[in-house]
Amino acid sequence: MNHSKLLLIVSSLFGLWGVMMGAHMAGGGSYALSAIHAHVLVLGWLTLFAWSVFHKLYKPKQRLLASLQTWTGIIGAILLTVGMWLYTNEPFNLPHALQLGLYIGGGMTVVVSFILFAVLAFLSSSKEE
Repeated sequence: MNHSKLLLIVSSLFGLWGVMMGAHMAGGGSYALSAIHAHVLVLGWLTLFAWSVFHKLYKPKQRLLASLQTWTGIIGAILLTVGMWLYTNEPFNLPHALQLGLYIGGGMTVVVSFILFAVLAFLSSSKEE
């Protein structure tokens, strides 16, 4: 599976998760999950979708860099949003250090992915060029 399609599929799952969270909050009348909801939609759905479009339009020649960027984006988005949910809600009584580690580790992985994306953006040229 190519990077664009993989990012598109994961983005669609984040979009579904975000919509379900929004419906749950609206139905329950509580907006306690709004920060997590925002990260799920902006990072998971919108950012991964934008990266999917980038990989489709530009098809970076730096395959290893493109793979690293794709996987750090996906893994970081999952760890950050799940870690944020675990840290703020503590639904399973997991050790505090584990919850915080997932949250921070996911955030740092997202930072790495954005750095790799910036490098790819500078190195890539459009198909027409």
